[in-house]
Amino acid sequence: MIVRDLSPATFRERLAGKGIRLAAGPFNCRLQSGVSEIADELAILYAHHPLIDDSEFVDFHVAIEPGRGLRRWLKPQAHFVVDAVEPFTPLPRPQALPMMEWGLNWCITAYSQHILVIHAASVAKGNRAAILPAPPGSGKSTLCAALVNRGWRLLSDELTLINLQTGDVMGLARPVNLKNASIDIIRAYAPDAFLTRPVHDTTKGTVAMMAPPEASVRAVNTPARPAWMVLPRYRAGSEATLTPMGNGTALMQIADNAMNYHILGTRGFEAVGRMVDECRSYSFEYSRLDDAIAIFDRLAAEGTP
Repeated sequence: MIVRDLSPATFRERLAGKGIRLAAGPFNCRLQSGVSEIADELAILYAHHPLIDDSEFVDFHVAIEPGRGLRRWLKPQAHFVVDAVEPFTPLPRPQALPMMEWGLNWCITAYSQHILVIHAASVAKGNRAAILPAPPGSGKSTLCAALVNRGWRLLSDELTLINLQTGDVMGLARPVNLKNASIDIIRAYAPDAFLTRPVHDTTKGTVAMMAPPEASVRAVNTPARPAWMVLPRYRAGSEATLTPMGNGTALMQIADNAMNYHILGTRGFEAVGRMVDECRSYSFEYSRLDDAIAIFDRLAAEGTP
């Protein structure tokens, strides 16, 4: 049974009550919220994720709770709570939905020390993965969203997960976070994709989330081998240019973006080193999405590195 099998009324009732228990890649989550207005969009974002029963272990019990006291009515707030702990300052209530996504990312980063967690998007073609680490504003999520709407499989938008034993990239297939101009770009580029209503005035600007493709969610437990590490950078008016990157530079890029590299120690270093050895690494500058897709498709057609 998947989330889509629940009627809208049942979804809203469970969300406000005992919570929606679902699997997101290697993690089981319970999502609960008394902020009723997020229910409909949340149900669409996770429509294809499998529901789990009450007997299964849950990694993260997360909730978005309405403001307390006067904050229910005066400049209403939303609170993120995980396992009865409130790790963040409350946000304005209209930011409740992105707050749940950001909070889940925080949970994975803070509590997952059995895998390497990289701040990077990752997509796959067949059983080979492209890893896209990049700072905010680089166009990483825009490129990721475009790729998964042109035949690539979404592994993750924000957090790339590496199995320390096998070196595989693990699937997460949660919503893609889009910001500012990227929202309208992807609406035009992929008109059939579902994007939430824009939320304005967040710390990241205006944000919206794109639902992961059904095929990506269904294949979430199929790992992929790292094949390419591509450091993207959007620059208006530029031609799509792929420039090879040395292994030393690539290692530093991955290590700098690995959220728990310092905690994993030797295991983290070995995982990053193995990934760099397996991948072809590039810096990539682009301005037009069709050109970028053509470059990535050409990489995939070249065969196993």
